[in-house]
Amino acid sequence: MSAFVVTGTDTGIGKTVFSAALTGALGAHYWKPVQSGLADGADKDSVASLAAVPAARIIPEAYRLTEPLSPHRAAELDGVSIDPDVLVLPEVRPLVVEGAGGALVPLTREVTYADVFAEWGLLTIIVARTSLGTINHSLLTIEALRARRVPIHGVAFVGEANEDNEATICEMGKVHRLGRLPVLPALAPETLSDAFARGFNLEDFT
Repeated sequence: MSAFVVTGTDTGIGKTVFSAALTGALGAHYWKPVQSGLADGADKDSVASLAAVPAARIIPEAYRLTEPLSPHRAAELDGVSIDPDVLVLPEVRPLVVEGAGGALVPLTREVTYADVFAEWGLLTIIVARTSLGTINHSLLTIEALRARRVPIHGVAFVGEANEDNEATICEMGKVHRLGRLPVLPALAPETLSDAFARGFNLEDFT
């Protein structure tokens, strides 16, 4: 059964929305190991509402940190020490694991998410914008993951169609283009599920 890590080229690019779409499409379990920022609710709550999977398939975080900052700094402000060894993958399948921000976001002052992804060895999906700046951010992310021998499953784009940007990233980065989620004017389980079905091939994830 399938298990994927979802990472991004940056923060606020639609990684959680894509994770919800993939979780719903696979009927998967969802886990965000570290949640930074609680004032606006946790990402697992957004996924639970958008993916329409049973509540038991939303796995609690290993760490919940107050401030919406990089986990290493949010943990310091909360007086918490993140132990990467605690971040043991759940054995349930199918499984979608969501990182925070970009692949090189630090969990501690010595360990990044990409380092942990390498330990896990799961196929990793890069979520990227389609707009200006995405080529640089995406190719840097691909290089950073490959340097750590993280297996890259492909790139999922979020935004308005930009065929040249998407093709350039996939050709130069030698990665598979998984598909694209458009910006949805009304974000709901039905609209998200429909957009995922139109923009992606489910066989790429099974």
